[in-house]
Amino acid sequence: MSKIKAEYIWIDGHKPTAKLRSKTKVIDGLVNQLEDIPIWGFDGSSTMQAIGKDSDCMLKPVYFVPDPIRGNDNILVMNEVCSSDGSVHESNTRAHLVKVAETYKDHEPWFGIEQEYTFFVGRSPLGWPEGGYPAPQGPFYCGVGADEVFGRDIVEEHLDACLDAGIALSGINAEVMPGQWEFQIGPVGATDAADQLWLARWLLYRIAEEYGVNATLHPKPVAGDWNGAGAHTNFSTKAMRETGGMKVIEAACEALGKKHEEHIAVYGAHNEERLTGLHETCSIHEFRYGVSDRGASIRIPMAIVNDGHGYLEDRRPAANMDPYQVCAALIETCCA
Repeated sequence: MSKIKAEYIWIDGHKPTAKLRSKTKVIDGLVNQLEDIPIWGFDGSSTMQAIGKDSDCMLKPVYFVPDPIRGNDNILVMNEVCSSDGSVHESNTRAHLVKVAETYKDHEPWFGIEQEYTFFVGRSPLGWPEGGYPAPQGPFYCGVGADEVFGRDIVEEHLDACLDAGIALSGINAEVMPGQWEFQIGPVGATDAADQLWLARWLLYRIAEEYGVNATLHPKPVAGDWNGAGAHTNFSTKAMRETGGMKVIEAACEALGKKHEEHIAVYGAHNEERLTGLHETCSIHEFRYGVSDRGASIRIPMAIVNDGHGYLEDRRPAANMDPYQVCAALIETCCA
C-alpha cells in the first residue's frame, strides 16, 4: 500500500499572538476526502494549551490541500484543536466562525484579505544596511530593481506554492517599507478565507526557512517613520454586491463604528503601535469611514461609489490578526 506524508498544521495557545505549529504523520493510502485523514494528538503542555499532568490535546482535520513542497500525493492539513474529550478547546477560534458563517449563510459573505509581512535576517529587515537605515520610504512600493526590492525570489516561490496548493491567492506586491511584501487571498467565503490565510502563512514561513530568512507579522516591525504591517480585510454581502448595495455598505459602516472597540480587541496585538493616524492609518482611538480614504478606519473604494454597489475595506486589522476572529466579527456586526 502506498504511503503519503500529511503535515498536520494547527494554531497554538501562545498569547497575545498565537503561533503556527505542525508535525508530519505518515498515512497508509491516498487521501481523497476529509474523512480519510485520521484524528491525531499532540502535547498541549508544550504549546501553551494544556498542563503537564493532563497534556493531551486533539487535532481534528477540517481542511486539506496538496502539499506543494513535498509534492506527489502528500498533503497539508489544517486542524481545529480540541480537548482530549473532543470538546472545543479554548484556543480554537475557528469553531465560533463556523457557527457564525452558518447562522448568516443567506447573506453570502465574501472576504478578500491583504496580508502584509516583513522579511528579517537576524535583527534587521531584509535588504537593510547592517546597523543602519535605507533611504526613506517612497520608491519601494511596487518597486523594481535590486536597490529597491529585497526577497523577490522567496515571494515568487511562495506565490507558486500557494497556487499549486489550490489556495485562492489573487496577487502579490512589494510594500512601502523595504523588505516588506503583501499577498492577497480571495474573494472567497469566510471559513475558506481564514483557513487558506493560515495555510498561506505556514507556506511563507516554511519556504523562507530555505533562504535563512524569517517573515514577521508584527504590526510595527520597525519603529519610527516607517509604515506598519496590516491585514486589510475586504468584506461584502450579497446585498452589498447587488444594485443599490451602496446603502447597505453605508449602514454596515455605521454599525462597525458603534462596535469599534470590540473589533479592535480582536484585530491583533500591538496594533496601537501601527494605528497612530500616520502612515495611511486612522488612530486606534477614532473611527471614521470615507470614500477612497486610506487614512480612514473603513475605506470605500471610488469604483464602488461609481458602481453603486460592491464591498468595503476594513483597514484596522493588524498583520498578526487571527482571520477566524476578524471574519466572525465582521459578519456578526454587519449582518446582525
